[in-house]
Amino acid sequence: MQSKGSSHRLSSMAANRSRIPSLLISMFATFASIYVAGRLWQDAGNRVYLIKELDRITGQGQSAISVDDTLKIIACREQHKKLDVLEMELASAKQEGFVSKGLVETNGTYSKRRPLVVIGILTKFGRQKNRDAIRKAWMGSGAAFKKIEDGKGIIVRFVIGRSANSADGLDKDIDRENRLTNDFLILDDHVEGNPGHPEKAKLFFAHAADKWDAEFYAKVNDDVYVNIDALGATLATHLDKPRLYMGCMKSGEVFSEQNQKWYEPEWWKFGDKKSYFRHASGEMYVISRALARFISINRSILRTYAHDDVSTGSWFIGLDAKYVDEAKFCCSSWSTGAICAGV
Repeated sequence: MQSKGSSHRLSSMAANRSRIPSLLISMFATFASIYVAGRLWQDAGNRVYLIKELDRITGQGQSAISVDDTLKIIACREQHKKLDVLEMELASAKQEGFVSKGLVETNGTYSKRRPLVVIGILTKFGRQKNRDAIRKAWMGSGAAFKKIEDGKGIIVRFVIGRSANSADGLDKDIDRENRLTNDFLILDDHVEGNPGHPEKAKLFFAHAADKWDAEFYAKVNDDVYVNIDALGATLATHLDKPRLYMGCMKSGEVFSEQNQKWYEPEWWKFGDKKSYFRHASGEMYVISRALARFISINRSILRTYAHDDVSTGSWFIGLDAKYVDEAKFCCSSWSTGAICAGV
């Protein structure tokens, strides 16, 4: 009897043990089903939210766009946020002078209002009479000078360097004159002297491009009179040429004798040693913003020759520049429609 009772108890215990793992498995399966269902519900909710957001943004009502496409659009929105940040950084850089000053804010947007041209009149010490004559004849002074700049978009400055001898008072004379007229671009990194004229022209273009974001830049001698209206009208017809080099084009003789007025020390570099390459005459010529920026960036390595017009022409030989031979820039005489005249 005892053996039969013992056997019955052992069978009951074994049956109970077998039911425990089954119960655990059932509980685990139930929790897993609840978890998976919850995740599916959550994902479905997210997808519905994204589709509703897309419908709200596009205003198209029920959207047939896939969830993958929706996610891509949301990613694009994130990129737009990054672009907004970059625009803010650009605006900050603009205030510090690192980008074009020709971008002017109007009603929350930016519009392009560049000056048409910056004219640099290369002058020297002891030439105040010439400068006064130019101010009286075409450049203006005071309110008239300001009107040309603000109304016509034409900026005009006398360009001069510093004296080799700071004690001779020449720099002070220029500073005093500039305080009265406020119409100089003083090149503190250039020493005045006859051999340095081409270097001064190069520095004018470089500094002017750094200071003003204009459409064009013009170099003029201080014994040349300019028809401002004719210049403005002519330049307005060439705004579609991004690398413009315009003037009275010529190919002058290369003078190899040291006693000659226009002697070129490096005459041997110019092909047949008899004529220069095509270039604009030095009384007055114009280059576009892209070429002025090129000069500014490469100022330290651009070679100068004996004359500024030859030097300037040499910088553009290897560039895809648009040469425009304009008779109106031939300053030998003041004819109808002419832009300049030498005196």
